[in-house]
Amino acid sequence: MSDPTGSEEPIENESEEVAAEAAAPEAEVEHDLSDADQALLDQAATDLVAEMRTDMLRAQAELVNFRQRVERDRQANRDAVIAEVIRSLLPALDDLARAEAHGDLVEGAPMTIVAQKLRSGFEKYGLKQVGEKGEPFDPAFHEAVVQLPNPDVTVNTIADVIEPGFTLGDRLVRPAKVAVFVPAE
Repeated sequence: MSDPTGSEEPIENESEEVAAEAAAPEAEVEHDLSDADQALLDQAATDLVAEMRTDMLRAQAELVNFRQRVERDRQANRDAVIAEVIRSLLPALDDLARAEAHGDLVEGAPMTIVAQKLRSGFEKYGLKQVGEKGEPFDPAFHEAVVQLPNPDVTVNTIADVIEPGFTLGDRLVRPAKVAVFVPAE
């Protein structure tokens, strides 16, 4: 083809020249960076890596905390369910204790064996009875049903246990219903 100026050049040479000109500025840019500019770029790259590492460590710590929180919540839920099941069975345990106190459970009888198995099953989960006659009254574990003035005591003391209370580990399942001796005024 001819160009309006009248000069004819092959198209191949023209595309090679454009490619050479396009590559030349990149080479010049690399050499134009001063040592201070290169140090600044290196520092920025180091800061970016440090920031990404910090973000990664924070995310890992959040994951560990989340797992611990889920496990703690799962254990608390398990303990609450066990406490609720035991609380629902306490009336049967009370009936067995009353039957034993009245002499209805004799050694070797089938109901005596059932009562022993129930008690050992409850103890396996950490159920403990609270409220003994003569121990100091503690409103965190005892519910005073009646107060009896007594000149012989200096602190509130359990006079009689009407219904025993129970704890499951640190959790109060049922407070003991007690009669309390109070110091006479």
